[in-house]
Amino acid sequence: MPLDPQAQGLMEMMAAQPAVEMTDATIGQVRTSFAALTMLGVGEPPAIASAVDADADGVPVRIYTPAGEPAPGEARPVIVYLHGGGWTIGDVAGYDPFTRLLAAETGAIVVSVDYRLAPEHPFPGAVDDSFAALQWVAKHAPDFGGDGSRLAVAGDSAGGNLSAVLAVLAKQRGGPTIALQALVYPVTDCDFDTASYVANQTGYFLERTSMQYFFDAYCRGGTDPAMPLVSPLRSADLAGVAPALVITAEFDPLRDEGEAYAAALEAAGVPVEHTRYDGMIHGFLILPAILTSGRRALDQLVNALRSALASV
Repeated sequence: MPLDPQAQGLMEMMAAQPAVEMTDATIGQVRTSFAALTMLGVGEPPAIASAVDADADGVPVRIYTPAGEPAPGEARPVIVYLHGGGWTIGDVAGYDPFTRLLAAETGAIVVSVDYRLAPEHPFPGAVDDSFAALQWVAKHAPDFGGDGSRLAVAGDSAGGNLSAVLAVLAKQRGGPTIALQALVYPVTDCDFDTASYVANQTGYFLERTSMQYFFDAYCRGGTDPAMPLVSPLRSADLAGVAPALVITAEFDPLRDEGEAYAAALEAAGVPVEHTRYDGMIHGFLILPAILTSGRRALDQLVNALRSALASV
């Protein structure tokens, strides 16, 4: 398919802005711009009961509780959300409208994790923080009205990477039990020469040079980017990890590795639902107020999470 007209308009608008090269020196500027985009992309989020900052064993999190009451005698399921941003940009505040919307539409409590960012905190900072938060949620969910036995992980881009890694670690370490890993255009490998990287390396929001910077920042200090906790597609054994939803975008450098990960999970016997959104660019999920396909993907994510958490 050609590029979706709505995505084309967005790309033209962004192309009219001064280009900023992704470097250590510009990372603060890029973080500010990315936060503005994520807040613009959702529009006015619906009302929820509360959004409360908390400490998850040293990891900052924000707990979103939807409006209304759960069924009598039931606690709400919980979604641990890991934001995107190449492990270097993005934060809980910037994703606040999106995670409010996710809580409102799923009816679940959403715990958004403010994991440490590179290059200030390279690997394994983000993984350690995310897994510590997951363990804390599983243990302390009753303290904020949640059910730690009805638990999902979800994330977009680098957050999809972290969600996939959490599913692997939960299997390796004997829990917590995860009902669904929802991976939206996830980073799963460090190969910059796939067909989708070559075809979509510039002009579609996420660029090849940006991904190279993200990996450089995340893997500083000698971390091998091919290790499975950075590139989960290279995991030796994926059997027994949580069921997965994998969403990819046609005009995305990460398309092929996301689809390869869905295939690898399926080959390992893991239940997988995969959808490629034709005509779409990286980042479209968090722009539902701008892109119709972003709204469709959000509906798919919400339905998958509701179904998985209802069946636990």
